[in-house]
Amino acid sequence: MTLAARSGHLAMLLFSVLVAGSFALGVLAANDIAPMALNAARFAIAAAIIGTVIVLRGGFPAGSFAAPWRYLVLAVIFATYFVLMFEGLKTAPSVSAAAVFTLTPILSAGFGWVMLRQRLTGRMGFALFIGGLGALWVIFRADVPAILRFEVGRGELIYFWGCVSHAAYTPLVRKLNRGESALVFTFGTLVAGAGVLTVVGWSDIVATDWRNLPAVVWLTIFYTAVFASAATFTLLQFAALRLPSSKVMAYTYLVPAWVIVWDVALGGTAPPVAVVAGIALTAVALVLLLRD
Repeated sequence: MTLAARSGHLAMLLFSVLVAGSFALGVLAANDIAPMALNAARFAIAAAIIGTVIVLRGGFPAGSFAAPWRYLVLAVIFATYFVLMFEGLKTAPSVSAAAVFTLTPILSAGFGWVMLRQRLTGRMGFALFIGGLGALWVIFRADVPAILRFEVGRGELIYFWGCVSHAAYTPLVRKLNRGESALVFTFGTLVAGAGVLTVVGWSDIVATDWRNLPAVVWLTIFYTAVFASAATFTLLQFAALRLPSSKVMAYTYLVPAWVIVWDVALGGTAPPVAVVAGIALTAVALVLLLRD
């Protein structure tokens, strides 16, 4: 394994831990603030953080903002993902939503072939199938009759469409990047995202009683801004430039397990053993996907 590939894998491992925290905290805050308002704030804060880091490291290289439409395209896609995520978390349990997130490798592999002609091997296809089964088992809460009736919760269904956006984002980063560093590309995407969300969600922003928001909402805003936006955007784009799309998104299979750890740490309870069996299947998929 090359040094570039190894660094990409380490970046995605950290990515999975940080993303899991946004599910655990998001469930606690989703019903106390409009998704548009929350994400407009977190994008703006994250952009300020990344911008400061770039300035401290010497500033923006020449040509950093050539073809700015690229940042707008990526921003619309990722902003859609986050808004639908928090809309879905209003009713979907954190572990169940994280299981929906594990469907993104299947979707990402499809987008990777369409945009970059990245081929899917038989082993990788089998791994995605196994991971998908595990995800469905968790999403339906190990309820076989519900699976047969295909009774999907409203929150999980809303979030699924967000995951479609997330899956398209990964190969698009590789396709649209013109040599910019991960930090610069992240900054451009965050600024564009903050602008889009401010314009589209202005009524929600104005209607939000910012002074009297519960503490958990502010904790969620700053956590998602610093760790689930500034950090994960950079990690994702860093890894997307070094690994195939399917391997980048393979690390989403770790997220449900990390969500359980987060939930327990925040005072919640672990899911039933039957549900954990589905998470174990996603772990098998991860191992298969990461093999060369």
